[in-house]
Amino acid sequence: MTSRFALYDTATISKRFAPDAGVPKGVKPSYNISPAASVPVIVVRDGQRAIEKMIWGFVAPTAKDTNGIFRYKTQSARSERIFDKPTWASAIRTQRCLIPANGFYEWRNLPSGKAAYYIRPADQMLFAFAGVYGTWTDPDGKEFGMCAIITTNSGVESDMTPSRLPVIIDPADEADWLNPDIQDINSLYKIMRPYDPELLTITRVSDAINSPKPNSPDLIASIR
Repeated sequence: MTSRFALYDTATISKRFAPDAGVPKGVKPSYNISPAASVPVIVVRDGQRAIEKMIWGFVAPTAKDTNGIFRYKTQSARSERIFDKPTWASAIRTQRCLIPANGFYEWRNLPSGKAAYYIRPADQMLFAFAGVYGTWTDPDGKEFGMCAIITTNSGVESDMTPSRLPVIIDPADEADWLNPDIQDINSLYKIMRPYDPELLTITRVSDAINSPKPNSPDLIASIR
């Protein structure tokens, strides 16, 4: 389950994903994005791509705050069950988004303890996770966008590659993923495929990422 990622190349989000849209105010580079944080996402509004800020994690309609994201781990959605789960069933068909990132973190259990790794596609410096989105209205009546990252089985049995990975969208599939007219399961599962493990760069990084507080380039630096 992906619970932390990095997005530091914010200056090129618009050029890469939505040339006619501006980046919302308040979007800043971050090396340590955790659930319930506000993140930029790419959606289609009235046929045009837009960049919006949303809460990372789905919030139940009756929730008073975002604490449920941590309790129910709604920052991610398993691709195998996404068409059946009430939380995601509607969003996967008509409310899909791209969630920009430069890399993400996963952990392995080693004899010496839990170890953190930074993972990124070797062939894409700025890429997009497959995401779904919705809305949540807080007790004061303020409406927020909310999003989740879709994960899938990596299909690889390896000491280095996690058994589950976030779905990284091939740039050639980004337009179809954002197209709400594409709703059939087979077409969407063709997009929600595991990323080629040979194209992933996996780096052992500092255990400082275990805390949501640090936020500097040191977090993605190799400690080997």
